[in-house]
Parts: sequence; C-alpha cells; structure tokens
Amino acid sequence: MVLVDSTAQTDELELLLEEEENSEGSRSRHNWKIGVQRGSLAILREGISPSKDIWMRKRMKKCLCLLLFVILLGAAGVVYFGYFCPETVCALSQTPLHRKYKFKYIKDGINHFHIGTDAIGKPLSSAARSATGPSFEEVIGKDFQFDIRGHDVIVFLHIQKTGGTTFGRHLVDDLDLDRHCECHRKIRKRCTCLRPGRNSDETWLFSRHSTGWKCGLHADWTELTSCVDDMMDRIEDNSVERRYFYITFLRDPVHRYLSEFRHVQRGATWKTARLLCEGRSPTKEEVPRCYKGETWENVTLEEFMSCESNLANNRQTRMLADLSLVGCYNTSLMEPEDRARTLLLSAKNNLGKMAFFGLTEDQEISQYLFEETFNLKFRIRFDQHNQTISDQALLKINPDILKRIKEINALDIKLYEFAKQLLQHRFEVMSTHDPHFKEHFETMGRSQFSWSDIENT
Repeated sequence: MVLVDSTAQTDELELLLEEEENSEGSRSRHNWKIGVQRGSLAILREGISPSKDIWMRKRMKKCLCLLLFVILLGAAGVVYFGYFCPETVCALSQTPLHRKYKFKYIKDGINHFHIGTDAIGKPLSSAARSATGPSFEEVIGKDFQFDIRGHDVIVFLHIQKTGGTTFGRHLVDDLDLDRHCECHRKIRKRCTCLRPGRNSDETWLFSRHSTGWKCGLHADWTELTSCVDDMMDRIEDNSVERRYFYITFLRDPVHRYLSEFRHVQRGATWKTARLLCEGRSPTKEEVPRCYKGETWENVTLEEFMSCESNLANNRQTRMLADLSLVGCYNTSLMEPEDRARTLLLSAKNNLGKMAFFGLTEDQEISQYLFEETFNLKFRIRFDQHNQTISDQALLKINPDILKRIKEINALDIKLYEFAKQLLQHRFEVMSTHDPHFKEHFETMGRSQFSWSDIENT
C-alpha cells in the first residue's frame, strides 16, 4: 500500500490554483481543470477517494429504491388486509369462529322477532333494507291506499315451483286497470306495466314478466332488498322516493320439492342465478354443484336427495330469510342448529312484514287478500286444478322416501305451517273488516263486476 501525504498534496494544489489565477490568458482554458481540482481538494480534505464517493452514491440510490419498495409493499398489505382479506383468514385471534357469534332471541307474538349479533349481519330492527312497505296491520287501517298513480311499487319475489309463473302472468294479463300492461310478442314473457295518470312514464310492478330478472334469476329476499331501488332508478332514469310492497307465493314443501326434482330431471338448472349476498356470489366451495355435466338431466330422486348442497332443500326458507344474518353461504361461521333457527326466524319475520303473500293450495283466499290489500281486481277467478296432480304424485312415493323428503325440508315445513296460520288469520281479519265480504268473495273474477257498485249499495 502506498502512503499519501494529504497535507503535501493540499499545499501543492493551492499553489497551482494561485498560479492559475495570476495567468489571465490561460484562465479560460483551465476553468474545467480548476473545478476538478477543487472537487478533488474537497474529497481529499474529507479523506475520501473519488472511487469510494461514487460507490457510496450508488449504494445510497439502491437504499432509497429499497425503502420505496418496502413502503409500497406495506401500503398494499394494509389495503389487502383491510378490505379484501376474508375475516376467516385474517382474524387476529385463534378463537373458534362459532364461539364468536352469540345470539339472543326475543319472540313477540307469532310473527315478530329480533336478533342481536356482534359480527354476522346486523339487528333486523335497525336494518334499513328490511323495510318492505306498510305491514298488514297498516294495510287494514282506514287511511291505507296502494297508490298506483304515485310511486308505490309491487315487488314479486318468485320462488321456484310455487306457481309463481302463473301468478306473475295474472299480474300483467288479468288485472282490471285503467292502463293495462302492454305485452310484447317479440320479447318473450315481457310486458310494460306503466302507471295511469301523472307518472305515466313509471312502472308500478317489478317482476319477471314486467322488468325481467333485473336483480338476478329468481332473486331472493336478500338480493332483491339490496338491489330493487337502485335498479328502479336505472330503469326509469330517475331517483324518487318509492314505497315497495314485497309479495310472494308459497307452496306445500313436499309438493314443491318433488316438482323441482321433476323440473331438474328434465334439464333445468338455474345455474345462472347469482345468489348475491353482501355484494358477492358464493364460492364453489361454499355451494358446490351437485352434478358434473351441463345439467342434472335424468337424475334419480335418491341422487337428488343425497346432495347436501342442493339448493332445493329448504328453498323457501332460504329465499325469504336475510342471509347476511348467518354469514351468507358460508356455513362454517355458525353451528348448524343456530344457523337453521336463525334462517327460519328471519323467514317468518320477513313473510309477516309483507303486506301480501299467497299459498298455492289456497288460491281463492289468496286472490281475495290481494284484491283487498291493493284495491286491484282480477278479471278471472283463480282455480285449484294443480293440487290434484300433486296429490296423485304423492301416492306413488315410498313412505320411507317421503319421510326423508320431510326431514330434508324440515325448515320449509315449519315455515309453511306458520304461513298457513298467518294466511288464515289475515283472511279472518280482512273478511271481518269487509262489510260486503260475501259479495266480494262470490263475485271475484267476473268481468263486468264493479267493486264501487257494491261499496255504494
């Protein structure tokens, strides 16, 4: 190693600088040399060689780049864990999930309940989207009137194989209105149902036959209540305050289940249904398909019953319940008994809040209640012909298989028993409040019949 006398070198550089300053003629030629020498002088005074300075600058640049990368990576991690990472994966504690959710049930009468939760969903009483228009008790009040000329909207929740297609056609084809729905031949199963009067560019009916499946194929209560208002704004290109009246039809669970089985056996799947809950569809792990091909055509009844993820099981309860209360389709968040109890209570509550619902097995009572509730009259009388076909089909079912079907659909059976009691209660209350009940009930469906004529007699 060669030792360098830095003091001697500094003195020599200073002498050179003085000589350059005294030489006016050569000053301009050596400006660049002075800069280099002064830079070298500063470097030498600090005891740092030029090559080492360059190396330190490169290293500093690399450190800054690495720091920037770490900052960006940290920000991305914050965004992911805060907004996208599922709670089941990113939970900070190791407490079993099913212990986190504690439920308190407070029953008040036959069709009221409240669920308090600390994580899944929210209390039903404070859920804004649970509002489904005036209740039945408000409907029978003196001041209630469905305003078809204003901003009231009937929303039809169509559950598969409950006779909903027939009832949906009645709504667009057979109501005696000042302004009839206009059905289009070129667009299958589609009609335009606009209001009479001042709001003639608005629709009063949200259903498969009037607006199509705007909120998804056979959208359930969870999907509809989170979608209808925004979708109506898009359809009408106008944001107004509306009252929504959710209506539906239920059917005997065993009859409905067998009807869906036969429909699936012929090739139906409803696989395009979105099943949206809390802004997302279920994963394949949450709702695995029961079949591997394009359809489940020619499936046997035993195969149909053996699939645990078959959405036909307790379909009516699931489609009427607020699924956000149970973590949507993630069944690992609650004990099976708690989940089943919550779904059933929620379905009963939502059904009880509807101003109208009908039963496939009670067509005439359902028609009367609809006409009295909304002050809208059908030009035809509903019949009961489909009940005979279902009863005959049940006679061919093995008793053991029939027992298994009832076990699979235990929630729907309890919901249906509740619905029958509630429908009968509503019928008794409505008919008691109707001074001309006998005339109303006997003359339903007569094309020349006028409600106002009876009321005025």
